[in-house]
Amino acid sequence: MTSHVSNEARVIPLRPQAAPPQAARPEDRPAVREPLWRDLVGDVLRRERLAQERTLKEVAQAARISMPYLSEVERGRKEASSEVLAAAAGALGLGLGDLLVRAQGELVRLTSRQHTGAGRGRGTSGARYDGMCLAA
Repeated sequence: MTSHVSNEARVIPLRPQAAPPQAARPEDRPAVREPLWRDLVGDVLRRERLAQERTLKEVAQAARISMPYLSEVERGRKEASSEVLAAAAGALGLGLGDLLVRAQGELVRLTSRQHTGAGRGRGTSGARYDGMCLAA
C-alpha cells in the first residue's frame, strides 16, 4: 500500500496580507514625511546658540565635546546620546528636559501643520499630539 503524501508545506503568514492599494485622493496622502527627532533637537540647539550669540567653538568647549561633532548634531547628521545632548544643553544654560520640550513643541507645530494641511487650502482636522516624544 502506498500513500500519497504531498511534499508541499503549508505556509501560514505571520502578518495579515495587506489589501491591494486603492487609488488615494491627493488630499488624503501625506504631503511631507514627519521630521526626524535628531533634526528637531539639532535645530533647537542651533537656534539657542545663535540667540545667545555664541560660536560653535565656545559651546563645544563648554560642553566638552568636539566642535565638528556638535556641528553634526546641530545639522541633524548625528544621533547624539543623551549624555551629549545633556552636555550641549547645559553649555547653553538649558536642562535636558528643556531641550526635549522645545524639540517636542517643534514636532507638534510641524506635524499639526502637515495634518491640517496649513497653507494648502485643505480644511481637514488634524491630530493633536499632547505627549512628550522621546527617541530610543
